[in-house]
Amino acid sequence: MLDYMIMPFKRYFDYQGRSRRMEYWSFFLLNMIVTVVLYGILFGVGGGMEAMMNSDPTDPTAAFGAMFGGVGILILLWALATFIPNIMLNIRRLHDRDMSGWWLLGLIIGSMIPFIGIIVSIAYLVLMFLPGTPGPNRFGPDPKDPSSAEVFS
Repeated sequence: MLDYMIMPFKRYFDYQGRSRRMEYWSFFLLNMIVTVVLYGILFGVGGGMEAMMNSDPTDPTAAFGAMFGGVGILILLWALATFIPNIMLNIRRLHDRDMSGWWLLGLIIGSMIPFIGIIVSIAYLVLMFLPGTPGPNRFGPDPKDPSSAEVFS
């Protein structure tokens, strides 16, 4: 499972091919673990709500300084480090469903529309839970196929 967690970092700018559900949800789990640990450290050292409440109320940027000073920088760096791998992984996951990566842009825009965004977000979640198309499709060979040597390359 650890191989699947770090695979999106190995395929940083690779939007071609397919990614299976195991890779997607393992990377999601890695992101959740790291984010929860970093926020736990941030709030544990007193850099969270208390620091924002004690900041100068006349300076609107003081709250951001309190949040992203010290440990908060690590949260920002993690978000920046995983931004592109997240996008590429989502595109490859849609490829596994035999859908174009442009669907991701449509889903992002659709999720910003009030009321419709909830339905779009649920539909996207369902898409990520569905298995990929069996066998090869127009985006490449099946990543579940054990005879495929390109799965962990």
